Amino acid sequence: MKPNLKGEAWEAVAERYLADRGLQTLARNFHCRLGEIDLVMCDVETIVFVEVRYRRRNHFGTAVESVTRKKQLKICRAAGIFLSRRPALATRPCRFDVIGISGAADDWTLEWVSGAFEGY
Repeated sequence: MKPNLKGEAWEAVAERYLADRGLQTLARNFHCRLGEIDLVMCDVETIVFVEVRYRRRNHFGTAVESVTRKKQLKICRAAGIFLSRRPALATRPCRFDVIGISGAADDWTLEWVSGAFEGY
């Protein structure tokens, strides 16, 4: 069994959730030397960089709260690389969303924070 299978499954849940709300997938698991982006999607004309976080329990904060400033900076830097490799998308507005999923596999909740972090 692949070690990231659980993470990949939750990313698929998040992708379906956003697709059901009209977003279109541009890329999954974009990797570069500066970081990684779970999902890159398009919301009408806006490019959306999505971080997906899963936490079984919220004892140490929610899944959304687990996206630290350091992680935000890595995602923003990776987004810059993504856009530099796709000049046609670089002129579009961008935003950074977080999908937080909490709970057991058979009883979970999903929180979508659109525009979760700005200013980079």
